[in-house]
Amino acid sequence: MADFLGMMKQAAQLQSKMQQMQEELGNVEVEGLSGGGLVTVRMSAKMEVKGVRIDPSLMKPEECEILEDLLVTAHADARRKAEAAMQEKMQALTGGFGLPPGLLGLGS
Repeated sequence: MADFLGMMKQAAQLQSKMQQMQEELGNVEVEGLSGGGLVTVRMSAKMEVKGVRIDPSLMKPEECEILEDLLVTAHADARRKAEAAMQEKMQALTGGFGLPPGLLGLGS
């Protein structure tokens, strides 16, 4: 019975830490770059796009397709960095419990 109560206490602590981590992830921002920095996408670790910066030199009608490709690439770069930030937070959170990060339903 004592083991069960200990597990319940541990689960409550984990839930509290998960809520705190979710709030922290909203404050962690990463930048994805493409085209040598001509396109930048800022994203939170919760995968919310916060901003896009496009160098004015790309604002030409004949550069439209290149710009579209660069936006996709910058977004993918930001997403990889956001996922890495999330994994880092999850490692810190679940390290003491021996739980795999995917078990808690976070990440992709």
